[in-house]
Amino acid sequence: MRIVFAGTPEVAVPSLHALVRAGHEVVGAVTREDAPLGRKRVTTPSPVATAAAELGIPTLKANRLDAAATEWVRGLAPDLGVVVAYGGLVREPLLSAPVLGWINLHFSELPRWRGAAPVQRALQAGEQRLGVTVFRLVAALDAGDVLSRDAREFPRGTSAGEALAALADSGTSALLAAVEALAADPAAGEPQDGEASYAHKLAREDGRIDLARSADEVLAHWAGVTPEPGAYVLHDGAPLKLHALAAAPDSTPDAEGPAGAPVEGVADPAGTVTLEHGAAILRLGGADGTARTALELVRVQPAGKPAMDGAAWLRGRGGKAVLA
Repeated sequence: MRIVFAGTPEVAVPSLHALVRAGHEVVGAVTREDAPLGRKRVTTPSPVATAAAELGIPTLKANRLDAAATEWVRGLAPDLGVVVAYGGLVREPLLSAPVLGWINLHFSELPRWRGAAPVQRALQAGEQRLGVTVFRLVAALDAGDVLSRDAREFPRGTSAGEALAALADSGTSALLAAVEALAADPAAGEPQDGEASYAHKLAREDGRIDLARSADEVLAHWAGVTPEPGAYVLHDGAPLKLHALAAAPDSTPDAEGPAGAPVEGVADPAGTVTLEHGAAILRLGGADGTARTALELVRVQPAGKPAMDGAAWLRGRGGKAVLA
Protein backbone atom coordinates (compact mmCIF):
# COMPACT_ATOMS: atom_id res chain seq x y z
CA MET A 1 0.00 0.00 0.00
CA ARG A 2 1.19 3.56 -0.75
CA ILE A 3 1.34 5.35 2.59
CA VAL A 4 2.12 8.90 3.64
CA PHE A 5 3.31 9.05 7.25
CA ALA A 6 2.94 11.99 9.66
CA GLY A 7 4.80 12.00 12.97
CA THR A 8 7.41 13.91 14.94
CA PRO A 9 8.83 12.50 18.21
CA GLU A 10 10.78 9.35 18.99
CA VAL A 11 7.60 7.42 19.84
CA ALA A 12 6.53 7.70 16.18
CA VAL A 13 9.72 6.16 14.78
CA PRO A 14 8.91 2.49 15.52
CA SER A 15 5.69 2.81 13.50
CA LEU A 16 7.53 4.27 10.52
CA HIS A 17 10.06 1.44 10.58
CA ALA A 18 7.31 -1.17 11.03
CA LEU A 19 5.44 0.03 7.94
CA VAL A 20 8.60 -0.14 5.85
CA ARG A 21 9.55 -3.59 7.18
CA ALA A 22 6.04 -4.86 6.42
CA GLY A 23 6.60 -4.04 2.74
CA HIS A 24 4.41 -0.97 2.45
CA GLU A 25 5.60 1.81 0.18
CA VAL A 26 6.00 4.84 2.43
CA VAL A 27 5.98 7.54 -0.24
CA GLY A 28 6.46 10.52 2.04
CA ALA A 29 6.81 11.68 5.63
CA VAL A 30 5.39 14.84 7.18
CA THR A 31 7.01 16.08 10.38
CA ARG A 32 7.40 19.29 12.35
CA GLU A 33 10.13 21.76 11.50
CA ASP A 34 13.63 21.54 13.01
CA ALA A 35 13.61 22.96 16.52
CA PRO A 36 16.22 24.17 19.04
CA LEU A 37 17.08 21.50 21.62
CA GLY A 38 19.29 21.22 24.67
CA ARG A 39 20.95 23.82 26.82
CA LYS A 40 22.78 25.23 23.80
CA ARG A 41 19.51 25.37 21.79
CA VAL A 42 21.00 23.64 18.75
CA THR A 43 18.55 23.47 15.84
CA THR A 44 17.81 19.76 15.41
CA PRO A 45 15.64 17.70 13.05
CA SER A 46 12.82 15.71 14.61
CA PRO A 47 13.40 11.99 15.24
CA VAL A 48 10.97 11.18 12.41
CA ALA A 49 12.84 13.50 10.03
CA THR A 50 16.09 11.74 10.91
CA ALA A 51 14.56 8.27 10.46
CA ALA A 52 12.94 9.22 7.15
CA ALA A 53 16.25 10.53 5.83
CA GLU A 54 17.97 7.28 6.78
CA LEU A 55 15.23 5.33 4.96
CA GLY A 56 15.40 7.57 1.88
CA ILE A 57 11.81 8.77 2.30
CA PRO A 58 10.92 12.24 0.90
CA THR A 59 10.08 14.53 3.83
CA LEU A 60 8.00 17.68 4.31
CA LYS A 61 8.81 19.72 7.40
CA ALA A 62 5.79 21.79 8.35
CA ASN A 63 4.33 23.05 11.62
CA ARG A 64 0.95 23.63 9.95
CA LEU A 65 -0.85 21.26 7.61
CA ASP A 66 -1.95 24.03 5.26
CA ALA A 67 -2.76 24.22 1.54
CA ALA A 68 0.88 23.71 0.58
CA ALA A 69 1.08 20.56 2.72
CA THR A 70 -2.16 19.31 1.18
CA GLU A 71 -0.81 19.74 -2.34
CA TRP A 72 2.43 18.01 -1.40
CA VAL A 73 0.52 15.01 -0.06
CA ARG A 74 -1.80 14.91 -3.07
CA GLY A 75 1.21 14.83 -5.34
CA LEU A 76 2.32 11.59 -3.69
CA ALA A 77 -0.98 9.89 -4.64
CA PRO A 78 -1.17 7.90 -1.37
CA ASP A 79 -3.64 5.14 -0.66
CA LEU A 80 -3.57 5.86 3.08
CA GLY A 81 -2.31 8.42 5.56
CA VAL A 82 -0.91 7.27 8.94
CA VAL A 83 -0.48 9.65 11.88
CA VAL A 84 1.54 8.89 15.00
CA ALA A 85 2.11 11.87 17.30
CA TYR A 86 2.59 14.47 14.58
CA GLY A 87 1.64 17.35 16.86
CA GLY A 88 -1.09 19.01 14.79
CA LEU A 89 -4.58 18.41 13.44
CA VAL A 90 -5.35 16.97 10.01
CA ARG A 91 -8.31 18.86 8.56
CA GLU A 92 -10.12 18.95 5.25
CA PRO A 93 -9.18 18.99 2.41
CA LEU A 94 -6.04 17.11 3.55
CA LEU A 95 -8.21 14.63 5.45
CA SER A 96 -9.65 13.36 2.17
CA ALA A 97 -6.43 13.47 0.14
CA PRO A 98 -5.45 9.77 0.53
CA VAL A 99 -7.83 7.30 -1.14
CA LEU A 100 -8.63 5.57 2.19
CA GLY A 101 -8.29 8.66 4.37
CA TRP A 102 -6.09 8.77 7.47
CA ILE A 103 -5.67 6.54 10.49
CA ASN A 104 -4.08 7.44 13.83
CA LEU A 105 -2.19 5.36 16.38
CA HIS A 106 -3.34 6.89 19.67
CA PHE A 107 -1.83 6.00 23.04
CA SER A 108 -5.00 5.20 25.00
CA GLU A 109 -7.98 2.87 24.99
CA LEU A 110 -10.37 5.21 23.24
CA PRO A 111 -12.73 6.82 24.01
CA ARG A 112 -10.81 7.23 27.29
CA TRP A 113 -8.17 9.94 27.26
CA ARG A 114 -8.73 11.63 23.95
CA GLY A 115 -6.35 14.53 23.42
CA ALA A 116 -2.70 15.50 23.64
CA ALA A 117 -1.36 13.65 26.71
CA PRO A 118 -3.22 10.36 27.15
CA VAL A 119 -0.50 8.28 28.81
CA GLN A 120 0.52 11.12 31.10
CA ARG A 121 -3.01 11.84 32.29
CA ALA A 122 -3.84 8.15 32.73
CA LEU A 123 -0.78 7.65 34.93
CA GLN A 124 -1.58 10.77 36.94
CA ALA A 125 -5.01 9.28 37.57
CA GLY A 126 -3.37 6.18 39.02
CA GLU A 127 -4.09 3.86 36.09
CA GLN A 128 -1.73 0.98 35.37
CA ARG A 129 -3.56 -0.50 32.37
CA LEU A 130 -2.46 1.49 29.34
CA GLY A 131 -3.21 0.81 25.71
CA VAL A 132 -3.24 1.94 22.11
CA THR A 133 -6.08 2.40 19.64
CA VAL A 134 -5.83 2.71 15.87
CA PHE A 135 -8.79 4.65 14.51
CA ARG A 136 -9.97 6.57 11.47
CA LEU A 137 -9.34 10.29 11.59
CA VAL A 138 -12.49 12.40 11.39
CA ALA A 139 -13.15 16.09 11.98
CA ALA A 140 -13.98 15.56 15.68
CA LEU A 141 -11.06 15.04 18.08
CA ASP A 142 -10.03 11.36 18.36
CA ALA A 143 -13.61 10.26 17.65
CA GLY A 144 -13.38 8.06 14.52
CA ASP A 145 -14.16 4.38 14.10
CA VAL A 146 -11.78 1.91 15.73
CA LEU A 147 -9.78 -0.52 13.58
CA SER A 148 -7.61 -2.24 16.21
CA ARG A 149 -6.58 -2.10 19.87
CA ASP A 150 -3.99 -3.41 22.30
CA ALA A 151 -3.37 -2.93 26.04
CA ARG A 152 -1.11 -4.09 28.85
CA GLU A 153 -0.50 -3.59 32.56
CA PHE A 154 2.45 -1.51 33.76
CA PRO A 155 4.05 -1.66 37.23
CA ARG A 156 3.24 1.18 39.59
CA GLY A 157 5.88 3.90 39.29
CA THR A 158 6.47 3.39 35.55
CA SER A 159 7.14 6.85 34.13
CA ALA A 160 5.27 8.28 31.17
CA GLY A 161 8.49 8.20 29.16
CA GLU A 162 9.01 4.50 29.86
CA ALA A 163 5.37 3.64 29.17
CA LEU A 164 5.27 5.60 25.91
CA ALA A 165 8.45 3.93 24.66
CA ALA A 166 6.99 0.49 25.41
CA LEU A 167 3.63 1.30 23.80
CA ALA A 168 5.36 2.79 20.76
CA ASP A 169 7.01 -0.59 20.16
CA SER A 170 4.12 -2.89 21.01
CA GLY A 171 1.61 -0.62 19.25
CA THR A 172 3.14 -1.30 15.86
CA SER A 173 1.30 -4.64 15.77
CA ALA A 174 -2.04 -2.87 16.16
CA LEU A 175 -1.06 -0.38 13.47
CA LEU A 176 -0.12 -3.07 10.96
CA ALA A 177 -3.33 -4.97 11.75
CA ALA A 178 -5.35 -1.82 11.01
CA VAL A 179 -3.62 -1.30 7.67
CA GLU A 180 -4.28 -4.92 6.75
CA ALA A 181 -7.95 -4.56 7.73
CA LEU A 182 -8.36 -1.55 5.45
CA ALA A 183 -6.60 -3.32 2.59
CA ALA A 184 -9.11 -6.16 2.91
CA ASP A 185 -12.15 -3.94 3.53
CA PRO A 186 -11.99 -0.16 2.93
CA ALA A 187 -15.14 0.22 5.09
CA ALA A 188 -13.61 -1.57 8.11
CA GLY A 189 -14.01 -0.11 11.60
CA GLU A 190 -16.36 -0.04 14.58
CA PRO A 191 -17.74 3.04 16.38
CA GLN A 192 -16.15 3.93 19.70
CA ASP A 193 -18.12 2.71 22.69
CA GLY A 194 -18.09 4.18 26.19
CA GLU A 195 -17.72 7.48 27.98
CA ALA A 196 -15.08 9.83 26.62
CA SER A 197 -12.49 11.54 28.80
CA TYR A 198 -9.92 14.14 27.78
CA ALA A 199 -6.17 14.35 28.27
CA HIS A 200 -5.28 18.01 28.15
CA LYS A 201 -1.76 19.10 27.26
CA LEU A 202 0.64 19.34 30.19
CA ALA A 203 2.14 22.64 31.32
CA ARG A 204 5.19 23.18 33.54
CA GLU A 205 2.90 23.89 36.49
CA ASP A 206 1.53 20.36 36.22
CA GLY A 207 4.89 19.09 37.42
CA ARG A 208 4.56 20.62 40.92
CA ILE A 209 4.16 17.79 43.43
CA ASP A 210 1.77 18.17 46.38
CA LEU A 211 3.61 16.68 49.35
CA ALA A 212 0.45 16.60 51.47
CA ARG A 213 -0.81 13.70 49.35
CA SER A 214 -0.17 10.02 50.00
CA ALA A 215 2.74 8.05 48.55
CA ASP A 216 0.49 6.33 46.02
CA GLU A 217 -0.85 9.67 44.80
CA VAL A 218 2.57 11.32 44.67
CA LEU A 219 4.12 8.39 42.79
CA ALA A 220 1.24 8.44 40.27
CA HIS A 221 1.62 12.20 39.78
CA TRP A 222 5.38 11.88 39.39
CA ALA A 223 4.97 9.09 36.83
CA GLY A 224 2.57 11.16 34.72
CA VAL A 225 4.86 14.19 34.45
CA THR A 226 8.20 12.38 33.96
CA PRO A 227 10.21 13.18 31.93
CA GLU A 228 8.07 16.05 30.60
CA PRO A 229 7.26 18.63 31.85
CA GLY A 230 9.22 17.23 34.80
CA ALA A 231 8.29 16.71 38.45
CA TYR A 232 9.54 19.22 40.99
CA VAL A 233 9.14 20.56 44.51
CA LEU A 234 10.62 23.63 46.17
CA HIS A 235 13.64 23.70 48.46
CA ASP A 236 14.56 27.04 50.01
CA GLY A 237 12.28 28.67 47.43
CA ALA A 238 14.05 27.15 44.40
CA PRO A 239 12.85 24.24 42.23
CA LEU A 240 14.24 20.80 43.00
CA LYS A 241 13.58 18.41 40.11
CA LEU A 242 12.63 14.85 41.03
CA HIS A 243 14.14 12.63 38.34
CA ALA A 244 13.52 9.31 40.12
CA LEU A 245 11.32 8.24 43.03
CA ALA A 246 10.79 4.80 44.54
CA ALA A 247 8.86 3.14 47.32
CA ALA A 248 10.59 3.56 50.66
CA PRO A 249 13.09 0.71 51.28
CA ASP A 250 11.06 -0.87 54.10
CA SER A 251 7.89 -1.12 51.97
CA THR A 252 6.90 -4.00 49.72
CA PRO A 253 4.66 -2.52 47.01
CA ASP A 254 3.00 -4.65 44.39
CA ALA A 255 0.31 -4.17 41.76
CA GLU A 256 -2.36 -4.03 44.48
CA GLY A 257 -0.54 -2.70 47.52
CA PRO A 258 0.62 0.76 48.63
CA ALA A 259 3.59 2.50 47.07
CA GLY A 260 5.07 3.85 50.31
CA ALA A 261 5.58 2.41 53.75
CA PRO A 262 3.37 3.59 56.64
CA VAL A 263 5.30 5.81 59.05
CA GLU A 264 4.05 5.50 62.60
CA GLY A 265 4.77 8.02 65.30
CA VAL A 266 6.78 10.36 63.10
CA ALA A 267 6.77 13.97 64.26
CA ASP A 268 8.27 15.44 61.09
CA PRO A 269 5.68 17.08 58.83
CA ALA A 270 4.98 16.14 55.22
CA GLY A 271 7.82 17.35 53.00
CA THR A 272 10.60 16.43 55.43
CA VAL A 273 13.49 14.44 53.96
CA THR A 274 15.79 12.49 56.27
CA LEU A 275 18.75 10.18 55.69
CA GLU A 276 17.84 6.64 56.77
CA HIS A 277 20.05 3.61 56.12
CA GLY A 278 21.82 5.49 53.34
CA ALA A 279 18.61 6.56 51.56
CA ALA A 280 16.88 9.94 51.31
CA ILE A 281 13.39 9.27 52.71
CA LEU A 282 10.65 11.77 51.95
CA ARG A 283 7.75 11.96 54.42
CA LEU A 284 4.38 12.51 52.79
CA GLY A 285 0.81 13.15 53.80
CA GLY A 286 -2.01 10.66 53.85
CA ALA A 287 -5.76 10.43 53.62
CA ASP A 288 -6.14 12.03 57.05
CA GLY A 289 -3.62 14.79 56.34
CA THR A 290 -0.89 13.37 58.59
CA ALA A 291 2.66 12.49 57.57
CA ARG A 292 2.12 8.73 57.50
CA THR A 293 3.64 7.50 54.21
CA ALA A 294 7.06 7.81 52.59
CA LEU A 295 8.99 7.52 49.35
CA GLU A 296 12.70 7.49 48.53
CA LEU A 297 14.25 10.38 46.62
CA VAL A 298 16.46 8.37 44.27
CA ARG A 299 17.72 11.12 41.93
CA VAL A 300 17.23 14.87 42.12
CA GLN A 301 18.47 18.01 40.41
CA PRO A 302 18.87 21.29 42.31
CA ALA A 303 18.38 24.52 40.39
CA GLY A 304 21.39 25.34 38.22
CA LYS A 305 23.20 22.08 39.01
CA PRO A 306 23.47 18.64 37.42
CA ALA A 307 21.31 15.71 38.50
CA MET A 308 22.66 13.72 41.44
CA ASP A 309 21.91 10.86 43.79
CA GLY A 310 19.21 11.87 46.28
CA ALA A 311 21.18 10.68 49.30
CA ALA A 312 24.28 12.62 48.17
CA TRP A 313 22.19 15.78 47.80
CA LEU A 314 20.77 15.31 51.29
CA ARG A 315 24.18 14.68 52.86
CA GLY A 316 25.24 18.06 51.53
CA ARG A 317 22.45 19.55 53.62
CA GLY A 318 23.37 17.86 56.87
CA GLY A 319 21.13 14.83 56.38
CA LYS A 320 17.81 16.64 56.65
CA ALA A 321 15.79 19.05 54.49
CA VAL A 322 12.24 20.36 54.26
CA LEU A 323 10.56 20.53 50.86
CA ALA A 324 7.41 22.36 49.85
